[in-house]
Amino acid sequence: MATTSQAGGPGTMALFILCALLLNAPPIQAATKGVTASLNAKWPATPLLLETSEFIAEDSDEKFWQFVDTVRELTIYRKADSGSSYYSLLLKKAAQFVTDLQINLLKFALALRVYSPAVQMFQQIAADEPPPEGCSAFVAIHGKHTCSANEVKKLLKKAASRPKPYLYKSDHTFPGINGGDPPVVILYAELGTNSFNNFHKVLSEKAENGEIVYVLRHFVASSSSGKMHLSGYGVELAIKSTEYRAVDDTQVKDTNTTVLEDGEDGDEVQGFLFENLKKVHPDMKEELGELRKHLIESTNDMAPLKVWELQDLSFQAAARITSAPKYDAMKLMRDISQNFPTKARSLTKTVVNQEMRKEIEENQKHLTESLGINPGDSALFINGLQIDLDTQNAFSVLDIIRGEGKTMEGLHDLGIKNNDLSKLLRLAVHPPEDSFALDIRHPAVMWVNDIETDHLYQSWPSSCQELLRQTFPGVIRQIRRNFFSLVLFIHPAQEETVELVKLAELFYQHKIPLRIGFVFVVNTDEKCDGNKDAGVALFRALNYIAEEYDFAQAFSSMVSIYNKVKSGDVLTVDRVVGFLKKKYPRADALRIIGLDSQYDDKRKAGGIFYRKSGLGALPQALFNGVPFSSEEMDPEELETVLLQRIVEATGFLQRSVFMGQLTDETDVVEYLMDQPNVVPRINALILSLRRRYLDLTAKPAIQDWYDTSTFSFLDSRDKTAVIAANMKYLTKNDEDIIYAGSIWIIADFDMPSGRRLLSNALKHMKSSSNTRIGVVSNPAAKPTEENTMIARAIMAAILTQKKKEAFHFVMKLIKEESVQALAQGTKMKDLVIQGMDNDGFEKKHNTLGVDFIRTQQLFCQDVVKLQPGQMAVVINGRILGPFDENEEFHAEDFHLLEKITFSSSTEKIKVKVKQMGMKAKQASDLVMKVDALLTSAPKGETRRDVRFIKDELSVVQLPPREDEVYYDVVAVVDPLTREAQKVAPLLIVLGQVINMKLRVFMNCKPKLSERPLKSFYRYVLEPDVTFLANNTLSPGPVAKFLEMPESPLLTLNMITPESWLVEAVQSSHDLDNIHLQEIDSIVKAEYELEYLLLEGHCFDVTTGQPPRGLQFTLGVKMAPLIQDTIVMANLGYFQLKANPGAWSLRLRKGRSEDIYQIFAHDGTDSPADSDNVIVVLNSFHSKIINVKVQKRADKINEDLLSDGTEDKGLWESITSFTGGSPSDDAKKEKADILNIFSVASGHLYERFLRIMMLSVLRHTKTPVKFWFLKNYLSPMFKESIPHMAKAYDFQYELVQYKWPRWLHQQTEKQRIIWGHKILFLDVLFPLAVDKIIFVDADQIVRADLKELRDLDLKGAPYGYTPFCDSRKEMDGYRFWKSGYWASHLANRKYHISALYVVDLKKFRKIAAGDRLRGQYQALSQDPNSLSNLDQDLPNNMIHQVAIKSLPQEWLWCETWCDDHSKKTAKTIDLCNNPKTKEPKLKAAMRIVPEWVEYDNEIKHLLKQLEEQKNIQVNRHAKSKGNKGVQRDEL
Repeated sequence: MATTSQAGGPGTMALFILCALLLNAPPIQAATKGVTASLNAKWPATPLLLETSEFIAEDSDEKFWQFVDTVRELTIYRKADSGSSYYSLLLKKAAQFVTDLQINLLKFALALRVYSPAVQMFQQIAADEPPPEGCSAFVAIHGKHTCSANEVKKLLKKAASRPKPYLYKSDHTFPGINGGDPPVVILYAELGTNSFNNFHKVLSEKAENGEIVYVLRHFVASSSSGKMHLSGYGVELAIKSTEYRAVDDTQVKDTNTTVLEDGEDGDEVQGFLFENLKKVHPDMKEELGELRKHLIESTNDMAPLKVWELQDLSFQAAARITSAPKYDAMKLMRDISQNFPTKARSLTKTVVNQEMRKEIEENQKHLTESLGINPGDSALFINGLQIDLDTQNAFSVLDIIRGEGKTMEGLHDLGIKNNDLSKLLRLAVHPPEDSFALDIRHPAVMWVNDIETDHLYQSWPSSCQELLRQTFPGVIRQIRRNFFSLVLFIHPAQEETVELVKLAELFYQHKIPLRIGFVFVVNTDEKCDGNKDAGVALFRALNYIAEEYDFAQAFSSMVSIYNKVKSGDVLTVDRVVGFLKKKYPRADALRIIGLDSQYDDKRKAGGIFYRKSGLGALPQALFNGVPFSSEEMDPEELETVLLQRIVEATGFLQRSVFMGQLTDETDVVEYLMDQPNVVPRINALILSLRRRYLDLTAKPAIQDWYDTSTFSFLDSRDKTAVIAANMKYLTKNDEDIIYAGSIWIIADFDMPSGRRLLSNALKHMKSSSNTRIGVVSNPAAKPTEENTMIARAIMAAILTQKKKEAFHFVMKLIKEESVQALAQGTKMKDLVIQGMDNDGFEKKHNTLGVDFIRTQQLFCQDVVKLQPGQMAVVINGRILGPFDENEEFHAEDFHLLEKITFSSSTEKIKVKVKQMGMKAKQASDLVMKVDALLTSAPKGETRRDVRFIKDELSVVQLPPREDEVYYDVVAVVDPLTREAQKVAPLLIVLGQVINMKLRVFMNCKPKLSERPLKSFYRYVLEPDVTFLANNTLSPGPVAKFLEMPESPLLTLNMITPESWLVEAVQSSHDLDNIHLQEIDSIVKAEYELEYLLLEGHCFDVTTGQPPRGLQFTLGVKMAPLIQDTIVMANLGYFQLKANPGAWSLRLRKGRSEDIYQIFAHDGTDSPADSDNVIVVLNSFHSKIINVKVQKRADKINEDLLSDGTEDKGLWESITSFTGGSPSDDAKKEKADILNIFSVASGHLYERFLRIMMLSVLRHTKTPVKFWFLKNYLSPMFKESIPHMAKAYDFQYELVQYKWPRWLHQQTEKQRIIWGHKILFLDVLFPLAVDKIIFVDADQIVRADLKELRDLDLKGAPYGYTPFCDSRKEMDGYRFWKSGYWASHLANRKYHISALYVVDLKKFRKIAAGDRLRGQYQALSQDPNSLSNLDQDLPNNMIHQVAIKSLPQEWLWCETWCDDHSKKTAKTIDLCNNPKTKEPKLKAAMRIVPEWVEYDNEIKHLLKQLEEQKNIQVNRHAKSKGNKGVQRDEL
């Protein structure tokens, strides 16, 4: 148990005794040793003021511009105040626009530098303009620039003649007057500076007057010189195996003299919590520090534990944590999990309470049954939302808590608290994302066939269970049920109808299990003559045939008629008459289709159904009620799309059968039409998932809406609150009930269109008992008593009359005959109806005035964003509109709107509000406001209700602060897992940021058989920006590993968010092999976020397949080609690397652009159909886009990977570093260059790598280009390689490929390196490289590798050397000679991966990379599979991807090959020897005579480089003088 003794207790006595013993003990001389790691952004530090503005902009544009006005000249305080004072001022300014909770989240966001990429994105856009020299701020006006606000007027004069600039989705556009087409002025400036303020005054005034569109982009003319430390990542110090010693013996000069303070006192050491002890005994701080140090050094025991000691470790850790004081428990869990290797032994002494064990097991059983969480698993829930600990990070968690906070604060502001708040928050209120379907159960549909009853299908099985029978993928099951229906709405005389009828006949003739129906939309005039109207003629002819025979015969006749219509022509009356006379000679054709036809039944039905359906222009097609898009209606596309829809629908039906919802007794059509996505009418505006909402959570700042002047100064939220508070509603009767729907009709009610809209709403209300209607006037002109007579009368009636009388009066008032009567002199009082209070109405109408209408018009303009006179409908805060001038919103649309709103959200909310027991009016208002709040929030995952059977002994519980909004946070975690290492510090920081009710359950894994954690870990995260002792801004947090054990060999790993590409940029130590015994002080590692990853998926729209080998480029206006990449077949995946900015994605010039064109894209910044694909990187989050491409018409049969010339591309830029002169001639490179690929990690292997390179160069006259995997190279190697390239005349390139998120991840560094050797060969290198030779770093080459490059691989994509069999004493170690490998290889040889040659052309052509990745994905799920990943995988795939066995002399290795064969060896590999375990360095000097010579030569070169570097450093130091710092990042 952790000790927190009070003065005078037995703990104090023990403390004094321990301190006395310590003071009498010999002094400890050991210096503090440890490791620190920091991660910097590649771009300069961005000002916190700009980051704060981006935080506020995310809340609302309106608040952003208000904040901009507030901080216009804030930077003058930056120079006068200290850093911390300026920061406090900044937060104070922000607090005017956000809540206290949001301020805490802002601090957290600034500590994480969340918005730095957004600021830097604008900086990159500015650089691409480019900015005029010497300007601290400038404007761009349609391609022209100026640094002077006085010149803006001049540049605006001819702006209209120049093309408008591209505007990004994240641009900040000033809220000026809408309408017109004014020029766009983009201001590049830094908020808070004088230069910004000068421009802002001019531009905001012009924007307010509607003269310009004013766009603001951040631009910092003088960037910060300091580095910006990032946070939100993990750092691991993993303990390496020392079975084979892989440490370089070269002494590295330690230039680091950093001294660091001790670790946190909050960590528990042998039961003592020193943070508490120092508070209790402040006079003994020094002695306690010495005691702590002594205890740490005495407990860093790394001796292996016995198996019986391991079994209960997780429970013992849980016991230690749960018995600590509750506010220290998370710190203790962090300490135990992050320092487990040194805590393990002390944990074994902890006694486990059996009651705790029993409670844990009961809770585990419940969690497994309810949530699928097994013992040892980890999960984190915030308000019931599950946070995926594998993919989520601090940045996404911040997004979640910010979104949740907005909703919770909104509910709290509405007076909802505690359990009521929690219940509402957990409601599922968002509409289904399935496509909406039209109910097709209508008599107007004329069905061609019926799968269930027609004789044609009687041989098919009829049981629904047939859906579950296995078939080949894509096969459509023939079952005698109406599972699939196609309804075609057609006008017979339209050109498009011809192909649709032929397509329907194709499906019918091929017996596709598809019920086909037609809705004929023809002339509905009673006196229509079929002899003059082809549509009516066909309809009557088909009715005649159906009546005389059946509709199947009628359909066959229709097909025959249309088969005679040529493509591009339309149906004519003569064609119909001619068919009837020929096919049915006894029939009177002219009488059948004429005016007095007896076959006119249901002719109007089709037109009525079509109009009520709300469908767009004819023709229309519905599959099971779901309309096809206009693109899908192309007859060439429709056949494929329809078959695809059948396959997709089969999955839904299978689930329904499996769940017992669809049985053999079920009417299938009824079942399908009763689904929640089926609606009586299709209205895209209503059904769209892109929605706008009013914020109804504020309390009104003024009491009434007659004070227009004061109202005009309110912000949008407050304006909405005033309108909502003063809104009076029309209802159809006087019942005092809770209304679930509150509809606001916004229109000019003195105009016919406005009155029609209100009339349709009131017609709907007649048949609805759930809706009330409010009216908001938006007159087309400036309001006067003359032009607002109807609007004022409506309001007067609502204010003075009972509900029923007001409803009926308004219904009468808005009829056109009433309006005409008023225009002709009828008095308003003459229109009143029986039961009304005539005097009260007349008095109110005469005295009401127009101020409230001016207020409503202002609301429409500023909040709803309507032009005067425009119409809109608002239901429970959701805005629909503005409507087009000729757009009608019918009563049926109101029915649909009510159905959609009620079914998805309102009914559920009404039930919860009703339980609160408030008055009907107040409850109706609350339903409206809660609905607007909950449905406006982004749709999240399903919320889970996490409960525990018991929580006394196994759950750490921390209560929230009372009377504040709090988050319900639940963590289920095994304290000895990688997840615990991350969750514990995350929860500690969240506890400082938000008010939360925390429950942490110890989900211990029983019966451990090995150490659960083999590494030390730090999670770099802070709740707020920190300042140094001198009040200047701290550079940021670092990971500190202090007081580490000195004996183990450690390797440093950065565990960063998925989209980060990180590299080590500075360290004099070997970060792959850290041995603290050999180091005097702190190992300091500095990393850099080199790139953010842009990922994508690409498919060919014609084939639906990925276009393998397609190349994309990424660039900017000034440099169109900065990056390029290749699309792989697996998921059509591609990745590109870039920094924050706006980038242009293009097809690579050459074969990619010649054969393909971009068809569509999403996830980008530009419109989906735009050829110019703009991708914006403005956050630390992953960016994933989808691109569809299409072959050009004249290149349909071209193969991208066939012979052809593809320019080499700029692979040497940004991602690559080259030595020598890269050739621009791809053919020359292919013909005469040796491409050598290798990987290395750690100083020893980099030493081997240099020697391997030298040995290659010494044995060939062919130009050589080396390709190195960049990810794990040390800073020292990357610094030296350009000099080596110059000295030995070779080219080189550093390549990198981020492990794709969808491919099973490896966690061990060595296995990640192995994976890169084999899994990404098809995408690591440009298409111009035909062949690549991989050579292990620890190899020495004794022959010309040109010979290997030119070797005939006999059609195989790669060649490997088999393992030697000649050293017989090693037979017992040849694992491939028996068991699985002997069986799998079937007398083939097992090959070694130390040397192989790859024919990349063949490799890509047979999709070898995709096959290897597919097999890896299947095998790697098993931890016992692929022990030697890079070697086992190609050998495992030998039957699918052939291996050419290279002659044995190409690789000699002492471990497996006898001494006799060494003399013919062309390469020598320093294989590990499992028998002797001889260190590799020692083996190299013994086995390879020339190795020492090579080694000395390289050492001499490196020494020269070091001397030159020192001379340059000294010169630089002298020339630098006493220059001041440019600026700080505040």
